[in-house]
Amino acid sequence: MSTLVELIPGNSLITATPEEGRQLAIKLSRLIIKVTQPDAAIREKLRPVYAEDAAMLIAIGQTVAIEFATIAAANNFWK
Repeated sequence: MSTLVELIPGNSLITATPEEGRQLAIKLSRLIIKVTQPDAAIREKLRPVYAEDAAMLIAIGQTVAIEFATIAAANNFWK
């Protein structure tokens, strides 16, 4: 890939609140897709495919959940 993608924005998983952590989890999940398929035209072409596939949508949710669990642990579960 010719353009470097910052995989951890700001080089930190620390967030002030669980809501910010969830937003970061979504962002990280989207970055994974961008790195895996760097061609924006192909990603756009594939979007309707997964938008109507329940299994793919569940997989997206699982990816976000894994990212969120990592962020929550890094934030000591906001205790």
